[in-house]
Amino acid sequence: MTTLATTPSTPEHLAHSRTEDVLALCTGVLLVSIGIAFLASAGLVTGGTAGMAFVLHYATGIGFGKLFFMLNLPFYWLGLRRLGWGFTLKTFAAVALLSALTELQAQFLHIAALPLPYAAVAGGLILGMGFLVLFRHRCSLGGVGILALYLQERRGWRAGKVQMAVDCAIVAAALVTVEPARVLWSVAGAVVLNLILAMNHKPGRYVAA
Repeated sequence: MTTLATTPSTPEHLAHSRTEDVLALCTGVLLVSIGIAFLASAGLVTGGTAGMAFVLHYATGIGFGKLFFMLNLPFYWLGLRRLGWGFTLKTFAAVALLSALTELQAQFLHIAALPLPYAAVAGGLILGMGFLVLFRHRCSLGGVGILALYLQERRGWRAGKVQMAVDCAIVAAALVTVEPARVLWSVAGAVVLNLILAMNHKPGRYVAA
């Protein structure tokens, strides 16, 4: 079974400590939750399982956090089978924390109406930085992130490019519940998010694990 923990190419002294992993998980999830708040305040969506959760949230009124947690459940099998217990447990913890945080966030984070361009670009940038922190500590937020990291490890395909392709398809599907102008700005936000990943998460560039 392949894992995303220390590999032969990663010197032991460069491995992240458990404390560093916990702090990174909290930091990454907090950044992602803020990015989600930016997008939600403008009625935008994003890609991946978060995008699916946004679309279903707008269509049904069910909380984003609850939907996000449930949509991720089928992907843990792939994470466990292909990427190892360590990765899967960290990912489950990150998903659970983000689901809880997004449900509670309205109690302590209030965002006034944001212009669509600002919400899309700033939200995408913050999401990208949050994902980058998680990816560099062998963690993700499940769903497409697990698939993207698996393909990067096994095939050498850049995680950012894989996620961009899937994200664009999901954002396009959002036309069912979101007006076209907001979908277009959502696409812009998804591009910003994935450019952050494509520029900063290339195989072999970051040697710590």
